Amino acid sequence: MNPQIERNGTSSVNPATGETFAFHPFVPDGDLKELLADSHTRFIAWRATPLAERLEILRRFADGLRTERDALAREATLEMGKTIASAGGEIDKCAAVIDWYVERAPQLLADRPVPVPSGKAHLAYEPLGVVLGVMPWNFPYWQILRAAVPITTGGNFFLVKPAENTMGCGALLQKLAEKTGFSRAFAVANLTKEQCATALADTRIVGVSVTGSVRAGQALAQLAGRNIKKSVLELGGADPFIVLADADLDVTVKAAVSSRFSNCGQVCIAAKRIIVEDSVRDRFTRDFVAAVKDLEPRDPMDEGCFIGPMARIDLRDTLHRQVEHALSEGATLLAGGFPLNRPGAWYQPTVLGNITQGMTPFTDELFGPVASIISARNADHAIELANDSRYGLCASLWTRDEDQATRLARRIEAGGVFINRISASDPHLPIGGIKESGFGRELTEWGLYEFMNVKTVWHA
Repeated sequence: MNPQIERNGTSSVNPATGETFAFHPFVPDGDLKELLADSHTRFIAWRATPLAERLEILRRFADGLRTERDALAREATLEMGKTIASAGGEIDKCAAVIDWYVERAPQLLADRPVPVPSGKAHLAYEPLGVVLGVMPWNFPYWQILRAAVPITTGGNFFLVKPAENTMGCGALLQKLAEKTGFSRAFAVANLTKEQCATALADTRIVGVSVTGSVRAGQALAQLAGRNIKKSVLELGGADPFIVLADADLDVTVKAAVSSRFSNCGQVCIAAKRIIVEDSVRDRFTRDFVAAVKDLEPRDPMDEGCFIGPMARIDLRDTLHRQVEHALSEGATLLAGGFPLNRPGAWYQPTVLGNITQGMTPFTDELFGPVASIISARNADHAIELANDSRYGLCASLWTRDEDQATRLARRIEAGGVFINRISASDPHLPIGGIKESGFGRELTEWGLYEFMNVKTVWHA
């Protein structure tokens, strides 16, 4: 059991100090039916609300995010150790995704005429109902809102369960929603796993959006399938960061450090497997290791801090066991490799070399500040290694040859390929995975239509 989960609720624990500072009770079992009924009632009213009015409420919510930016950022730093600068940037991104939908929703939700052999036809986009969201802790605002904004823009209601250790962030979103009117389409609830299962079996819940571990995705997708409910899953990743021989190594090394160690390495689309062509492996490794050794875990409240603690002590301990297991398999420790001797969930930024197929860092997701370097004979071998994974979220490819990059990108088995840039989620592009990284898409029109009834209307 995670230290944040207690018998009657969850606790907020500062991972920089190990101190508990808040308690959040679970929704009483007796109140769950009322919560679901209320969510459905709000959906009926929200669906009937003119789009222009819905968008105005979203606009007010975005303004509220910008006004409350500092308080929201501070809570994220306190609850999961995100650096204060990164937390502020996360709030900015949440407001930006609302801007994207407010600007484009009238066009995206308008009836779309379709040429047909006879008569006339159009597609209509209609909301389905109440969608359950089960969200993670690593981006406690962005993960919730990148799902919530398109879902509610389309006229659905979004009932979200935040992660146990970031319920304080969820509570702040709830307060802001009530203040701005967004609570007409959005509610936060501290639900247990059993209550989530009960909700998915209820006819008033039409689907579930999950971001989290493969295990969580499997369980919730199974429940959704059993009840014939739509699910969208964004799960784990072991994303390849492919460095070809002609890459600009100075730029690539800096990008690799940023991609792997931002948010203390706790990013689904981080550069987890760094695959480097043999001819440049030694130089890349030398420069990369030197840069990682310069990283100094510091107080995440410091504006200049790049890397703070991990989010939880149990996660830190799991990561360390994975590192030790990798070393027993034959990996080479090039930097770090140990928890820091201070209160909280601190771990020294780590680099593992000599990683080959079948080793733990190659096959599993290491969710923390640990980079794994893998050698490739050539570009074709690099793609083969990249695809040798049960995951398929994103990939990053570094080369000066744009034509080659475009060809190779088509061969990479992933939901997104980023050429000469680190993997990122952005309001302008859909995000999602294949294989065990999940299915469905978030953001842009693809995310908007996931929980919509795309209705065919054909006149004689």
